Amino acid sequence: MTAILIDDEVKCTQNLRIELNEYCPDVVVLAECNSAQKGIETIKLYKPDVVFLDIEMPFMNGFELLKTFDKIAFDVVFATAYDDFALKAFEFSAIDYLLKPIDPQRLIQAVEKMKKQSQLIDKQQLNMVLANIRGLEHIRPTIALPTLDGLEFVNIDEISYAEASDNYTIVHLVNKERILLSKPLKDLEGMLENNNFLRVHYTFLVNLNQVRRYIKGQGGTLVMNDGKEVPVSRSGRPRLMEMIMI
Repeated sequence: MTAILIDDEVKCTQNLRIELNEYCPDVVVLAECNSAQKGIETIKLYKPDVVFLDIEMPFMNGFELLKTFDKIAFDVVFATAYDDFALKAFEFSAIDYLLKPIDPQRLIQAVEKMKKQSQLIDKQQLNMVLANIRGLEHIRPTIALPTLDGLEFVNIDEISYAEASDNYTIVHLVNKERILLSKPLKDLEGMLENNNFLRVHYTFLVNLNQVRRYIKGQGGTLVMNDGKEVPVSRSGRPRLMEMIMI
């Protein structure tokens, strides 16, 4: 497996090369680039199997670098110092990443994952992760939801609840509109868990801001503002009580 390392900090590419040589000897580093423009030229010249790419670089960041290619014909592993919420945006879009400072065990896992299955990404995945990260900058965050046809952009507070449907998810909006996602419910849960959403049942994720009533029972039932009754599992009830402070 051939690789190119791109990071504006020389020390970062040097350290990554050392770690790859020590822990992932099957990865042959073709070049180290310390600017986005040099990285673009080097990728076109060597056509590597994988690019380890820093996100935050001057003049052109990692996302902008990838968008210069009509087709991304190589695996990509981002290196980032983003916080936990932004990392969930990567996971939701199925883009692999390494958190700086890079942990050798995590590096080994990323390389082994690529050996088993290609990690090629497309423009839709890039748009999704960008939209979800940029959503943090707004008072009413916007999330990019992956559908069968592309991406649907909605404000988080417009989501009433979501329900599992095999390996898909049906998102129910406040205005009664429904959106079918090409992701399982657990992936959406990971993106929304810090926005007052709670998995109250193995098939339901609810926006607690849209709950009208709680009806007691073995686990109980939530009545949403639109009248929908959502079951609460016995295991989900303690966390629900904690979050609504009852």
